[in-house]
Amino acid sequence: MTDTATSRLETQLMHSGLAEFNPKTLSAPVAMPSMRTSTVRFASLEALDEALTEKSGGERIATYGRSGMDTHAALEEVFCTLEGAQRAFLAPSGLSAVTLAFMALLNAGDHVLVADCAYGPVRYLDKIVLQRMGIEVTYCRAHPEALAAQLRPNTRMLYIESPGSLLFEMLDIPALAQFARQHKLVLATDNTWGAGYAYRPLDLGADVSVVAATKYIGGHSDLMQGAVMANDPELVRRLNETHYAMGYSVSADDAWLALRGVRTLPLRMRQHGQNALDVCEFLASRPETVRIYHPAWPQDPGYALWQRDCMGSNGMLSVELALNHSQARRFVNSLKLYGIGYSWGGFESLVQLIDNSVLAGHGYWPGGDNATVRLHVGLEAVEDLVADLAQALDGVRG
Repeated sequence: MTDTATSRLETQLMHSGLAEFNPKTLSAPVAMPSMRTSTVRFASLEALDEALTEKSGGERIATYGRSGMDTHAALEEVFCTLEGAQRAFLAPSGLSAVTLAFMALLNAGDHVLVADCAYGPVRYLDKIVLQRMGIEVTYCRAHPEALAAQLRPNTRMLYIESPGSLLFEMLDIPALAQFARQHKLVLATDNTWGAGYAYRPLDLGADVSVVAATKYIGGHSDLMQGAVMANDPELVRRLNETHYAMGYSVSADDAWLALRGVRTLPLRMRQHGQNALDVCEFLASRPETVRIYHPAWPQDPGYALWQRDCMGSNGMLSVELALNHSQARRFVNSLKLYGIGYSWGGFESLVQLIDNSVLAGHGYWPGGDNATVRLHVGLEAVEDLVADLAQALDGVRG
């Protein structure tokens, strides 16, 4: 990284993961090239021996293409800059990054507490893999008092997501970190929402941060990728060994796409966040709106925690609407600028009708028969996005 003599993350981000100057020409590309290879060759056996020695000591040394070359190393450096981490490990998707964290930090016979607001596929990972591996999982509200009631002698980890998936429940990470330290637990958190720019869990006391780069890091809906970050040397060692043992590999082109996307992350997230607040203001004016779930919205119950712990927001929000199931489907189908899809974090606006049976596992959800709709507010002109919502709501009322 270039010595920028600044603590401002925006500047650090622009100067992280750059190509080194060629020692002969004293020049370097501005954009790190995509360095593809399956094989690394060495000038001598002595050079190979030295590389293997450094690698066995925990250094990031490429001895085979699977671990990635300069493009991957550059992206890892960017993740470390964003998250305030010592090491970052790339994975082929967000869920594979979650899997890496669980596999590296837990053993057969261990018990893990999982926030009930965490990413839904964690429950599938539990059902299909963790149970078969003899790892026990308990889901509950991520509040110290609720967690304390579920502790067991074999509890080893607390896994959370903040803000929570679907309803964006803000969690008190400093309080949870204190709880984890008190009970000798590893605190791991999904930080895909904050992407290191709007939220830095490691700075707040978390031990491990997991991010789906598929979302805001890439920013263009054209790659699948995840990453796991940590500072503690023992946790880094376990992640490093498990990452190698599981054979994770990310293509150089996908690493390059993430590097390209992350350079505009500050601009994109600020605009997403402003557009989302404008949409919240519109929704608050509508008679159909019962509740808005968005931590940067002043009426959200998590707003005080968001103000204290976050540096920004993004385009994610959910809204409870006084609509029955049929009306809600008509509303979603009437939207013209919001694509129907599960992902988010790209430039485009998206909508998802959330099934109440899925929300039933979230203690933060108040229950009831109203429809809950999740929106990702994209980078279109917000006036057009608001007009689209208005016409769809008007059509349902009509």
